Amino acid sequence: MGHMVQVKGGEVWVDDAAADGGAAAGPPVVLLHSGIGDSRLWDPVLPGLAAGGLRVIRYDARGFGRSPAPTVSYTQLDDLRSVLDHFELTRVVLVGSSMGGRTAIDLALSDPGRMAALGLLVPGVNGYDGLESAKVTEEIGRLATAGDTDGLVAFALRLWGAAGPDPDTEAEHLLRAAIPAWFTTYGHETEGGRAFDRLGELDLPCTLLLGERDQPEVIRCNEAMAARIPGCRLVRHPDCDHFPTLRAPRDVVRLVTELCERASA
Repeated sequence: MGHMVQVKGGEVWVDDAAADGGAAAGPPVVLLHSGIGDSRLWDPVLPGLAAGGLRVIRYDARGFGRSPAPTVSYTQLDDLRSVLDHFELTRVVLVGSSMGGRTAIDLALSDPGRMAALGLLVPGVNGYDGLESAKVTEEIGRLATAGDTDGLVAFALRLWGAAGPDPDTEAEHLLRAAIPAWFTTYGHETEGGRAFDRLGELDLPCTLLLGERDQPEVIRCNEAMAARIPGCRLVRHPDCDHFPTLRAPRDVVRLVTELCERASA
């Protein structure tokens, strides 16, 4: 059912789902959510991963979901390390969506021996300068200052949820829960170094899923990342925006399963 794990100056909520039928096949899979959701983002893919005999661990980053907001300075990378250390995991398959992808890359660069494979869903990356739009940042600030949560949710759905149904209930629910964390983590989270410039150092099985319905800035970033990562398998998904686990859960399960097979080969 999940439990709290100690991290530097705080704690995060973690769920460790054992594989169906006993011992897990291959390295554990650790799922890192995006900044527009929490670990519930993975709910649509969990049954498929468990049915494949995988041990799956997911957690809520500080301030998101069931994890308390930070009160001290921290990095996502250090928190990830704390979670891996808690379970004494020496070798994992990391799958990160957006913000989670950024953290996964940071671990792959800083501690490559710990990584069996890397799955990146519509990922971000530290040190890529064309990802943040000044207009978007300004509009989020304006809506937040006005206390217009409904406006913020609607704006975020237009931005990141272009492939969704109307009403886009599931994505809206995740966004509404995640938005407070954008502000409670501000000033506490410390970003990593310029990972984009170091992507050529990666040497492991890697798959990157790009959503063709995502923001143009994200698509350009993801194309540039895939081109820099040696041997990266680029999957261009025509029906995905920034919520791939909601839009194409079966395809995400297939992607992760194939990645685990490559890691175990």
